[in-house]
Amino acid sequence: MVATNEDAGLTALPLPPKNPLPYRQLLPLVRNFHTGQEVLRQAAGPVIRLKLGPKWMIPQIVVVTSPAGIRDILGRNHAVAERCRVHDEVRDLGGESLFVMLNDPWVPRRRALQPVFTKPSVRGFGGHMSRAAEMVADRWGAADDRVDLDEECRRLTMRSLGRSILGLDLDARADVIAGPLPVAASYAADRALKPIRAPRWFPSPQRRRANAAVATMKAVTLDILQACRADPSRDAPLVHALIGATDPETGLALSDDDICNELLVFMLAGHDTTATLLTYALWALGHHPEAQDRVAAEASALGDRRITPEDIGRLNYTVQVLNESLRLCPPAAGVGRLALRDVEIDGYRVEAGTLVGVGIYAVHRDPALWDRPLEFDPDRFSPENSRDRDRWQFVPFAGGPRACIGQHFAMLEATLALATLIRSHRIDSIDDEFPLETPYTTVAAGPIWARVRRRV
Repeated sequence: MVATNEDAGLTALPLPPKNPLPYRQLLPLVRNFHTGQEVLRQAAGPVIRLKLGPKWMIPQIVVVTSPAGIRDILGRNHAVAERCRVHDEVRDLGGESLFVMLNDPWVPRRRALQPVFTKPSVRGFGGHMSRAAEMVADRWGAADDRVDLDEECRRLTMRSLGRSILGLDLDARADVIAGPLPVAASYAADRALKPIRAPRWFPSPQRRRANAAVATMKAVTLDILQACRADPSRDAPLVHALIGATDPETGLALSDDDICNELLVFMLAGHDTTATLLTYALWALGHHPEAQDRVAAEASALGDRRITPEDIGRLNYTVQVLNESLRLCPPAAGVGRLALRDVEIDGYRVEAGTLVGVGIYAVHRDPALWDRPLEFDPDRFSPENSRDRDRWQFVPFAGGPRACIGQHFAMLEATLALATLIRSHRIDSIDDEFPLETPYTTVAAGPIWARVRRRV
């Protein structure tokens, strides 16, 4: 193969600086990837190289926390940046889906699914969230009740997703999501982080539980899929949309197995991420009454009727609150890619075979990029304040061609829920801190207590 000028330019670039921290300090930072990113950035800068063991055991890791670096790996070099170990583990457990597919088979699947998740399309199956939020608000009543915001938002999101995705009342089937899927997700994430792993065929107790969890959920999705094929009028709009999805270039539709795999991942991703986003937004508003009153006024201006997807254009400040919540509490603290060849990342040469960790949590809190980065300030997402912001500085749903396909759906659901709840109730947060953990996605590490009372 003839060397090109591009190859020569890459060879001339320096490797990223090595991690200066001792090994005993490094392992907890990798395990707690959200806060660990910030420690690594402060120790060695926005592009840092880690070596946790010999390459045959675990690949070299480069952690990237700069907008330019994130652009380079997710945008410019996406074609030579493949899915990584955690995606491999999820794919092994749950089958092929858009989230975990390798780049080549991902292209036709994305073509088929993209029309399902455009802004106009998601309005057709995203309206269940307002009804779910009203039911939660009605249960809160008028008393000065002490509630766990995380538990309440999980119940709300479960009800909405159950209706919009499966056409089921999951209040009566809470075990469908709340039990099995987190078990499988945690198992996949734990295996991905272990330098030495048991063979996948080894029937460990953890493996058996994960397999059983996936089997439970797939049985539910298959039952619903078959019911929707038998009855096209069944109220399960996302299932019907997936049944009708075809690749516009080949005309091929998704198989039943494909649809079940996609539904499983949508339920997993949509439940934890949307619930945590709502929990954080409510908790933050509970500490910022002026911002909370602005959301309430915006929602009240719509009248006493149910808030619908058509109202989103009139809930601009509510969306700003959610964006600020996504900045401080992104659904995924980071994403991983495997470099298939040497690539340039923010002026450094990253070698083929390197696992690149994109530090979303750290770039969202970088004092070099954000004024008062740890303060909750929704006005930083006003149109005038957002106009000149670097596109790769705010990446709650990742970015590039493989950005989260469900981001419009997630934002629609969260906006409807937040406006509905704040219009009817005032939130007073009890906890000063919002503890986080990252078993797979970013979630609250324990109850988030607040007092709720009906607005008069």
